[in-house]
Amino acid sequence: MPAFAYEALTPAGKSAKGIIEAASAAAARRSLRQRNLAPLSVEPTKQSKAAKPSGFGKPRIPRRALTLLTRQLATLVGSGIGVEQALKTVADQNAKPAVTSLLLNLRASVLEGRSFAQALGDYPTVFGDFYRASVAAGESSGQLGQVMEHLSSFVETRAKNRQTVQLALLYPAILAVVSLAVIVALLTFVVPDIVRVFTSRGAELPFLTRSLISVSDFINTWGLVVLGGLAALGLAGASLLRQPAIRLRWHRFLSRSMLTRGFSLKTNAVQFAGTLATLTVSRVPLVDALAAAAQTVPNLHIRAKVAQATARVREGVALSQALEEAKVFPPMLIAMVASGEAGGVLGATLTRAADDQERDLNALVAALVALVEPAVLLIMGGIVMLLVLSILLPIVNLNNLVT
Repeated sequence: MPAFAYEALTPAGKSAKGIIEAASAAAARRSLRQRNLAPLSVEPTKQSKAAKPSGFGKPRIPRRALTLLTRQLATLVGSGIGVEQALKTVADQNAKPAVTSLLLNLRASVLEGRSFAQALGDYPTVFGDFYRASVAAGESSGQLGQVMEHLSSFVETRAKNRQTVQLALLYPAILAVVSLAVIVALLTFVVPDIVRVFTSRGAELPFLTRSLISVSDFINTWGLVVLGGLAALGLAGASLLRQPAIRLRWHRFLSRSMLTRGFSLKTNAVQFAGTLATLTVSRVPLVDALAAAAQTVPNLHIRAKVAQATARVREGVALSQALEEAKVFPPMLIAMVASGEAGGVLGATLTRAADDQERDLNALVAALVALVEPAVLLIMGGIVMLLVLSILLPIVNLNNLVT
């Protein structure tokens, strides 16, 4: 049954809000009256903002809530409870209206005869490609419980890694923003006054000071224009990247450029290997697992290569050979896949390979994050040193003239 968001008055005259399941709005009002509630408004939640993206295209529900409901669903489905009952159970015990509305809407779609994966497809900004592809593969193979269990572990690990990186970058980001604000304030308000003092005495300004004056004048005259131009350029770039052809070219560039190739290939390899390992261990057929894993690869160029490898496996080619022909995966991953195929333990080998790739990626990210803080300190320190020198040099010259 569909879900409705209601606002009603209790017998004590207090306002009460919540979510209720009913066949129609009229049925929802009758159910509220049976609870001794006077309905003020009853509206369907199917188009609720809870499951729609915000202005920046991100889901309304927090990532922590997504992680928690995934774990709860995995536990219930793994215990043999049907998807519709599991959704209702999690919705009943959830205290957040947005999450409750989302879960009840999913349950209504399942009760209408749609698959769980199809119901998740109504909310692509909440449940990503990997999430939906994993659930679809689990349903088609009859191993939804195991897939949901692995999926919940993956979502938890990804959320933990993202939080670790965000916390590590928080201090350098604050330092950079504050330092830039101070530098712009100095160039806008302080430097012009100091320059007037020097020029009124007829002193010849050093090259560094003249350069600083030019920068200050440029910021005062064109600063807002440049800032607006950069913002417009960023929005235009984001709009262009939404076009599939341009996005494919950009992803191809990232996977081939000397500066980004290593990180891009490793990131996509971790995503692909983790998904394939999860589905293979859950006894999903290899071709179906490959098709689902291909949809979770962020880079469109690499995704196309994975699709080609899937077609080759469907033709009877070994997985290791198909991945080697794609030329977008690390040799270590291909070697471990070949070993797993030879020993008949592909699932376990893929799991180890995924763990190894993830450790390598985490080490690389940790090294990059560790370099950010000293790099920010050095850059900001260098800029401040130039500012100080540009102000002190004229003072030294004035002292020399006086003596």
